[in-house]
Amino acid sequence: MLVDILKKNGVNSEGVCYDPHARTALAFVTLKKNGEREFMFYRNPSADMLLQESELNMGLLKQAKVFHYGSISLISEPCRSAHLTAMKAAREAGTLLSYDPNVRLPLWPSSDAARDGIKSIWNEADFIKVSDDEVAFLTQGDPQKEDVVLSLWHDRLKLLVVTDGEKGCRYFTKSFKGRVPGFSVKVVDTTGAGDAFVGSLLLSVAKDTSIFDNEEKLREALSFSNACGAICTTQKGAIPALPSGSDALALMKSKAN
Repeated sequence: MLVDILKKNGVNSEGVCYDPHARTALAFVTLKKNGEREFMFYRNPSADMLLQESELNMGLLKQAKVFHYGSISLISEPCRSAHLTAMKAAREAGTLLSYDPNVRLPLWPSSDAARDGIKSIWNEADFIKVSDDEVAFLTQGDPQKEDVVLSLWHDRLKLLVVTDGEKGCRYFTKSFKGRVPGFSVKVVDTTGAGDAFVGSLLLSVAKDTSIFDNEEKLREALSFSNACGAICTTQKGAIPALPSGSDALALMKSKAN
């Protein structure tokens, strides 16, 4: 079913692996009154946890412009080793490494294990996107303070983005930093908003890597991503709520007028 959804949306699915002995993980998302979520997971073990190095599609990794990953694949073996091998292959091929830690504490043995695991590959990434809540968790400091955010900076980074929900996002590069305002919409369900944001930003990066060095281009790309994230919150679900590029541009235009 999931592969069919990918194909219907024009996503190349040749990198998908199937495991005959395990099912796809399930995530149960409950909504609070304000549209924020709580997660419960069903995976013991699920197919993603059993990914092995030998199953990696190295050809796809090497021809990709961006290799994007989270931290859930670092929790257990053999998936952790496969993840690290994939990162190394992508790095050697000159592929941009993009990291969205996507903290999901119920999946980790403890908060400390999560913090240590997430930070274990932190200094490898070229681009990192974190939410304000994740900054608070990783630093145990105030995510609104710039020095707290910058404690997450490392020299290999081209861009660090902090998402602040409906307030928009903050960006930090070697040369410039700033804030891009968000879009006010009627929130129904925030599930998938972070993915809509980072996916649309990586689309902009893949089209033009010079946005890391051009503040005007970066701000435009971040505004587009803010619009994508905002639209995603106006419907229930993650994939069904993802907007098209034209939806996002229309929202940007309506707020500019």
